Amino acid sequence: MEQKAIYKIQNICKYFPGVKALDDVSFDIMEGEIHAIVGENGAGKSTLMNIMSGVYQPSSGSLIFEGEGLELKSVSHAQDIGISMIHQELSLSPALDIAENIFAGRLPKGKAGFLNIRKLYTETEGALREVGLDYLNARTLIRDISTSQQQLVEIAKALALKSKLIIMDEPTSSLTASEADFLEKIIRGLKKSGVTILYISHKLDEIMRLADKITVLRDGRHIITDDKSSMTIEKMISYMVGREYSQITVRDSFIQDYESRRVILDVEDLCVGNKVKNVSFKLYEGEILGITGLVGAGRSEVLQAVYGADTRRSGTITIQGKKCPLHKTGEAIEQGMGLVPEGRKTQGLFLKLSVQDNAAVMYLRKLRSKTGLLNIRRCKSLTEQYIKKLNIKTPSQGQIIENLSGGNQQKVVIARCLMNNPKILFMDEPTQGIDIGAKEEIYQIMNELVKEGVSIVMVSSEMQETISLCDRVIVMYEGQITGELLHKDVSDEKILALASDKKVYPKGTT
Repeated sequence: MEQKAIYKIQNICKYFPGVKALDDVSFDIMEGEIHAIVGENGAGKSTLMNIMSGVYQPSSGSLIFEGEGLELKSVSHAQDIGISMIHQELSLSPALDIAENIFAGRLPKGKAGFLNIRKLYTETEGALREVGLDYLNARTLIRDISTSQQQLVEIAKALALKSKLIIMDEPTSSLTASEADFLEKIIRGLKKSGVTILYISHKLDEIMRLADKITVLRDGRHIITDDKSSMTIEKMISYMVGREYSQITVRDSFIQDYESRRVILDVEDLCVGNKVKNVSFKLYEGEILGITGLVGAGRSEVLQAVYGADTRRSGTITIQGKKCPLHKTGEAIEQGMGLVPEGRKTQGLFLKLSVQDNAAVMYLRKLRSKTGLLNIRRCKSLTEQYIKKLNIKTPSQGQIIENLSGGNQQKVVIARCLMNNPKILFMDEPTQGIDIGAKEEIYQIMNELVKEGVSIVMVSSEMQETISLCDRVIVMYEGQITGELLHKDVSDEKILALASDKKVYPKGTT
């Protein structure tokens, strides 16, 4: 039987002041398919999804849903006709329970107009069953369940709305590998039940596993819509960046001889509560050391503790032969350390401040004149230097940073660290939630830094990123180091084995 289009996007344009966000975009979404939308940050994905779900109205063009012309006035209007969107930043209320979140704004009422408690929780249990959460009590507060469970509650909420089309924006960005696998099973189950899924993700391998059809956007324009069977990851990247893709070798070479290298950082018997247990490692000059393992293994806690951000610790930290207690992050900075934190929006940036304010905030003391006043000209000059050096795309230094793409925001965080000329740079998930082009740029920045003699410790959940970038890889499990692999020995299989095993392996285990 021939598939029919559930949603037609026809010649959609969207203008914001000074920006054409979408330029004549047209494609069809077929009923009952998983349709992926890919593109670099700034390609127009979010704008298009917001138009399709009623957040924005198009400047021109038309939408056709189930054969009828559509002028969406609001999100609730879209929900009423069967279109729901699950945003990357989940919209649940932490202080309310699961049932109250699923039926927010439309709580079931009895004949007298009062809340029908029994119906509320019975219907919630049915919705939870559909997404594999039947083991949860519908009265549990949202703040008491995990991020992956919250993601599934959002899907249950969409199903309770009788949604025919669910738009999912980066649904696995905060999930572990096993949680993402479970979510994929739920999504395939939704497809079998006839629900159409529009799926946005930067994870191209995920797209290739899940999608039936793939649409690529670039610079606000529709580039191609094609069956997954006709697409490869290399083709997708080529369409996204507008040039032929070739596998990039970021590192020119990897360290072979450690005996001739100077130890820049020596950590011994580091403990942080029950999260990090007797962790010891060395960092050599000009190397990239990877720390990997499953989420919750204690990777980020190691970085935070060494950097002085978590003082609930014991152990010894030696920097260039000198023991340093590092009770505060300021002391770590003075000793030549920098930290790019995991959550740039929550830990790394002041979103309502400018690019200049964010870049120079840790360097302000050095930018003051003898009278104590800020040297504005020098501040501006230094910021401009790093905007050029890191190729930060921004209209001006005064641009509010929340208006930049994720990749450019991350480069501002890196610029802030580099202004202090660090010898040691900790990078926690440095490319999380950014597009392929921005990833390549950050890899090149890291490569140039180690050539200049900077030593980097990187935490990453992306296996290929760890393998491609690191001279050595330390693997953690439940707060302990279970093994260390040299670049020549590292592989997916060995990392996964060590990441799930308590046994401590010797250096360079093969």
